Amino acid sequence: MKEYSTPQIRNVVLLSHGGNGKTSLVEAMAFDTGATTRLGRVDDGTTLSDYDPDEIKRRQSINLSVVPVEWRDCKCNLLDAPGYVDFIGEAKCGARAADAAILLADATAGTQVGTEVAWRLAAERSLPRAFVVNRMDRENADFDACVRSLRAAFGRTVVPVQIPIGAQDQLRGVVDLVSGRARLGEQGDPSEIPGDLTAAVQSAREQLIETAAEADDDVINKYLEGQEITDDELERAVRAAVRAGVLVPVFATSATRNVGVRALLDAVVSWFPSPADSPASSAHAGDGSLTELACDASGSLAALVFKTTADPFVGKLTFLRVYSGTLNKDSHVLNANKGRDERIGQLSLQRGKHQEPVSHLLAGDIGTVAKLAETVTGDTLCLADRPLLLEGVEFPSAVFAVAVAPKSKSDQDKLGPALQRIVEEDPTLRVERDPDTSEMVLSGLGESHVEVAVEKMQRKFGVGVETRLPRVPYRETAQSSTVAEYKHKKQTGGAGQYGHVFLELTPLPRGSGFEFTEHVVGGAVPREFFPAVEKGVREALRDGVIAHCPVVDLRVTLTDGSSHPVDSKSVAFEIAAAQAFRKGLGQANPVLLEPVMRLRVVVPSQFAGDVISDLNTKRAHVSGMTPLEDGSTVIEAEVPRAEVLRYATDLRSITQGRGSFALEFSHYAEVPQHLAQRIAEQSQKEHGAEKS
Repeated sequence: MKEYSTPQIRNVVLLSHGGNGKTSLVEAMAFDTGATTRLGRVDDGTTLSDYDPDEIKRRQSINLSVVPVEWRDCKCNLLDAPGYVDFIGEAKCGARAADAAILLADATAGTQVGTEVAWRLAAERSLPRAFVVNRMDRENADFDACVRSLRAAFGRTVVPVQIPIGAQDQLRGVVDLVSGRARLGEQGDPSEIPGDLTAAVQSAREQLIETAAEADDDVINKYLEGQEITDDELERAVRAAVRAGVLVPVFATSATRNVGVRALLDAVVSWFPSPADSPASSAHAGDGSLTELACDASGSLAALVFKTTADPFVGKLTFLRVYSGTLNKDSHVLNANKGRDERIGQLSLQRGKHQEPVSHLLAGDIGTVAKLAETVTGDTLCLADRPLLLEGVEFPSAVFAVAVAPKSKSDQDKLGPALQRIVEEDPTLRVERDPDTSEMVLSGLGESHVEVAVEKMQRKFGVGVETRLPRVPYRETAQSSTVAEYKHKKQTGGAGQYGHVFLELTPLPRGSGFEFTEHVVGGAVPREFFPAVEKGVREALRDGVIAHCPVVDLRVTLTDGSSHPVDSKSVAFEIAAAQAFRKGLGQANPVLLEPVMRLRVVVPSQFAGDVISDLNTKRAHVSGMTPLEDGSTVIEAEVPRAEVLRYATDLRSITQGRGSFALEFSHYAEVPQHLAQRIAEQSQKEHGAEKS
């Protein structure tokens, strides 16, 4: 691939609902531009961008991939992002690295939840965008209905710039409303407009002129005066309107039949901004001040890492976009986030899984570098003598968790490093050890997201893991006060063991924790054994009498006991205290406590009733509903943690993927008796299995 200057580069992310044909469209673009010699198919696992074994197996995009193509003396870096919400982190990375967005809609389905998500991602970055109504060759494809659906969802700036010629199995090409010419077949051969479309083309062109003219004073004046708008004037107005965001053009394609793709490529080159045309990037300088960075190859180096992959053979591969300056191979740069030096070895242009070595990357371009030591997604690389820190990638919080455990002893040693590598590759994953249950917990954006991560650990790093829902950290406490006595007496032929204690157990308010005090009169228990008594009680706190859960919210007071001048030892008082505590807890009307979470759900208002009905089945207490101006409703509730372990999946099902939620710990509350009994039986069974 030849070298292109910054004004010749287009960075475009493709976003949509899952399964709308982004990967097929990228494949068609690569084929038409000569980047590949055959048109691959998703179903056959032969596309450039879906090359990961998990993607081939599932027939869906999981990872963001970069496919650069050359068209009309420009280089277009196409960023193919996953459409499924579980992998939205990859789509966010793509949007961060792009200057414009192509949003795909299915000609048979119109606006879907993923279309709304794609629009939000592009809007967050203020990206100029275009809609592509894809799959025009499918049965029931309806371009007009799809456009009406998009305009209803996203406003009157959504305007067709093409009209399809035919549909379904009769699809032959498209009419370009700007040039007023038809373009037929795979090659987009120019042709006259079919007579039966003349009236529709005239009406659609009027609508396009009316919207595009807002961005060009000369054109709008001519339009208002009723003068004829030339093709060149309309082209200029459309370009300005797209870049200003006052026009979202709509194209028609069939990616698998390669119809309408060349016209789309022409528009990408003509209408979408280059990095040089895009707004300057903001960066924090070394002194903390904010500076504007023009996308200039001769400026100070600032490159953002927007994706990282881990490969057991190649090592870590870092995807970056240069926002300012030039990044050279065999050079040293500063990681501004970590303040560490990094050596840039070989630079490459990535096309799917294939790499093409290059000597440098100019401002605006996208490439990869292998084996950086400490750099991860979101970090900025710059020159040591001019530190610059770019805004990173903001990822959503993990909402679905599983406990992971090694399948075998050989997996145990490899588990930690594999988890670290997998999280490094995908920042939307989170790994932590739960201090309450001692489980290793892997969290992600959904069930499929976590499943893919587990499969990737096996395939890439040879680590087999078993997964299950995380244990709920139940607690136990007492409801009434009691006094318990225990005497530990053991004679072994030599020196024996003797410890004798009376413990008073008193309930404390929820959230108080544990207190140990002593009130021994007359030295019945020598003072030097008080620490041993407390140690024995604290040991016993870990293992309650109902379900072997930690005991909380209790005060234990040592009130009396006795000792032996020879046989009393610390260990004897530890044992006596632990046994007295267990005995007393059993007498003090013990109960099981469960963590209760504060839940905040944001859903479109039409789903609020269904969400509340579902929460009522989860023992939730709904505390409030607040309607928002955008048509959403915020629902606030308190709900037991045990009921929302799969809430990410449940909410997605109820709201067709349109709902979101956040959880945080609130307090512990008593478990209803019928549930406590079931939990206790399960715990006893697991405890017995562990002992055996």
